[in-house]
Amino acid sequence: MTTAGTTVLITGASAGLGAAFARGFAAKGCDLVLVARDKERLEDVAGQLGREYGTVCEVLPADLLDPGDCAAVAERLADRSRPVDMLVNNAGFGLPAPFPYSPVQDEERMLDLLVKVPLRLTHAVLPGLRERRRGAVLNVSSVAGLLPTGTYGAAKAWITAFSESLRVDMEPYGVRVLAVVPGFTRTEFQERAGMDVSALRDAVWLEPEAVVARALKDLALRRPVSITGRRYRAYALAARHLPRTFVARRMARTRRAPADQAG
Repeated sequence: MTTAGTTVLITGASAGLGAAFARGFAAKGCDLVLVARDKERLEDVAGQLGREYGTVCEVLPADLLDPGDCAAVAERLADRSRPVDMLVNNAGFGLPAPFPYSPVQDEERMLDLLVKVPLRLTHAVLPGLRERRRGAVLNVSSVAGLLPTGTYGAAKAWITAFSESLRVDMEPYGVRVLAVVPGFTRTEFQERAGMDVSALRDAVWLEPEAVVARALKDLALRRPVSITGRRYRAYALAARHLPRTFVARRMARTRRAPADQAG
């Protein structure tokens, strides 16, 4: 699955988990198609991987919330003359305030990027994977999707359920599907979302390289879901058994309304 000559397309590849996935696949000799909005950062990542691993990197700058750019990435995935063997749906962002206090336009943009874009890109790559009877789709979800944690969590719950269902549909064709479900990971995600995570202990944080290593191992083992770390695997186990109403109330305490709107 992850051998020399395999081509992997990764969204959100300029930083964070996307860049870590790029490094992980490059270390295994894969060729890469790197997708993100920031062309300069993508070229930096591609240059580093080329120097360190001799990786062939195709840079494909795209704002996936722009219909034309998203269509261009879908066309690249569907191109039979330059087959993509693996897709990593990683691009995403979060919002700092709970749903009632976020502009609905921001909520719609987040939902589009976390749900609509992976749906479309996965639909574009699957015909080729089925035809060749090999390949994989990795969808980056979150432990936020295991419990009632706002609209971000709801979108991530969708991507996990989508992945598990798609895995069953694609199994007869030899195509693997994996939901990658990380916890708090040391990336730019929280800062970009304007989240205050200063109260979190060091023990809860994961390194992106550890998430990628676990994901690639679970992909090889044909597992449906990849969760890094004993703490988060225990969290996932508890999430299956705790009463949903109890959990929803506890989770609501962590999602505070902005001070100027909470009155």
